[in-house]
Amino acid sequence: MKLGIGMFGDMSFDLQTKKYQKASERLKEIIEEVKLADELGIDSFAMGEHHREDYAVPAPEILLASVASVTKNIRLLSGVNVISSADPVKLFQDFVMIDLISNHRAEIMAGRGSFIESFPLFGYNLEDYNELFEEKLELLLTLRSNEVVNWKGQFRVPIVNQTIYPRPEREIPISIAVGGTPASVLRAAKLGLPIVFAIIGGNPEQFKPLIEYYKEVYAQSGHDIKKMKIGVHSHTFIADSEEEIMNDYYPHYAHAMNKIGRERGWRSAYTPANFKASIGPDGALYMGEPDYVAEKLIKTIEMFEIEQYIAHIDVGGPDHKQMMKNIELLGTKVFPKVKEYFKG
Repeated sequence: MKLGIGMFGDMSFDLQTKKYQKASERLKEIIEEVKLADELGIDSFAMGEHHREDYAVPAPEILLASVASVTKNIRLLSGVNVISSADPVKLFQDFVMIDLISNHRAEIMAGRGSFIESFPLFGYNLEDYNELFEEKLELLLTLRSNEVVNWKGQFRVPIVNQTIYPRPEREIPISIAVGGTPASVLRAAKLGLPIVFAIIGGNPEQFKPLIEYYKEVYAQSGHDIKKMKIGVHSHTFIADSEEEIMNDYYPHYAHAMNKIGRERGWRSAYTPANFKASIGPDGALYMGEPDYVAEKLIKTIEMFEIEQYIAHIDVGGPDHKQMMKNIELLGTKVFPKVKEYFKG
């Protein structure tokens, strides 16, 4: 059972001044937060990629390299790299370096990305959204499997008898992050790649058919069931009480959700009623006091039979003090209770 944390690098937004904190400040805070997570024995840290005013991290690999030197045991994941708009060769080189620096703790989580800013930024056409992902993933897996690479695709020049340096000392783990798209689940299962489901809305139980679909196709494709790895990534926030969350955290979470909603044309604003329903027993948000969240997490792990959970903890940009307390409660109360349950 692997229990970790994830971030997108959300910067705190001052609801009075209407300004975001400085990116330089947020980046330093993240390093301190991950260092605490490592000291508390949290299993993994996943860093997302975004190219927006509200997020501080456009390059997860740079942030992961920074925390590699101040941590000892925590696994260092991207969460995710938007490989559709990335150069797989450079990405592979970067993660080999992180893996060497960190004594083999680096992992790539590849995704198509729910935000699209990287496509025009790096000169890609959104009409090629699916084709780009398939081709770039194929190249990334080819780079991992072959010392001498010969490869030809549609969106870049061929690679002929090239070796990528530095050479890895082990096979870099690569997993696929998905939302609710069956085609993405099918692709990961056929390739035999570990999968992580992002569950951020509705009732988590609605994902059970997709998870069962992955298991079925994985087995039918001839992969070793013993090597199958399934995870869940969900918004998580721990405090001493629900009242504390509603008063101190909800305003920031709602601001972030409403901003995204306006950008995507959602008709209704995010309300306290929406939030309370989502943090309830059947909702997709794992938020509340430690024992409550631990029990909810145990229920989810048993329902899906998963082996990894990533708690996405910085949605809306809670301040550094809140983040440190959140991580401390996860590392000392929530995760130990969950692990103790499954040890029995």
